[in-house]
Amino acid sequence: MRPDIYIVYLLLRLFGLLPLRVLQGVGAGFGLLALRRGGRMARYTAVNLQITRPELDASARAALLREAMAEGGKSITEIVKIWGAGAERALGLIREVRGEALFDAALASGKGVIIAAPHLGCWELLNYWLCRKTPMAILYRPPRIAAVEALLRKVRGKLAPEQVRAEGAGVRTLYKRLAGGGTVGILPDQKPREGEGEFAPFFGREAMTMVLLPRLAARTGATVLFSFAERLPRGEGYRIHFLPAPEGLADADLPVACTALNRGVENCVNIAFAQYQWHYKRYSADNRPSPY
Repeated sequence: MRPDIYIVYLLLRLFGLLPLRVLQGVGAGFGLLALRRGGRMARYTAVNLQITRPELDASARAALLREAMAEGGKSITEIVKIWGAGAERALGLIREVRGEALFDAALASGKGVIIAAPHLGCWELLNYWLCRKTPMAILYRPPRIAAVEALLRKVRGKLAPEQVRAEGAGVRTLYKRLAGGGTVGILPDQKPREGEGEFAPFFGREAMTMVLLPRLAARTGATVLFSFAERLPRGEGYRIHFLPAPEGLADADLPVACTALNRGVENCVNIAFAQYQWHYKRYSADNRPSPY
């Protein structure tokens, strides 16, 4: 590990001693400050909320914007606790798991499990919980700074998932893991590269949607579950949710399957709407006008 990355690791360990309530409070402050300054994060969030909650009046949407920005800030600073405290201590922050029987039944079936985990709540903590239950491979895109991978391996420790790159060889690895009855995790709302997705409705507006997850489900017969770690108020911890996949996700007709995929993401988001990563340019596409 590079010396500068190791210093970052030591700082994470130090600041990870702070209470979660304090770290999330700082993050909420950062988020509201970013809102007042009106940068890209605030602008993208405002556009997304206008698209997804058109029924709200101006005052209600402004309140939701403040809440979403505060939650976005929390998602940044809480990672200090999740990484800095160590995986086992971080798991102690989980207060409840809803739908765990769905996950246990899917594992017991031996047909493979696909965890669709949207950009919602604290997905790094969800990874810890899943990896404590069973070995898991996750599809990811390498960080821009290569040395950060060493930091991730260090902070995750024994509960690190197998990281599979989002490329041809990596996709073949996912098929292999599922064929062997294993578990894989995918961000279902990750915008695909050009030519690797289908347009499907997401909160009433078409968004470019990945086809990889529906194809994995169709070809392997694996069980798809949607899951996320909801952030509880006042730094009280987290609640993990498992939801069944909507009907049609493994349909051979990709627009039908992608519509079901987005509906599964919507089902999760509607539980903790403000905790979704609304500053993500979900509705941008190479061949269509951008709302941003």
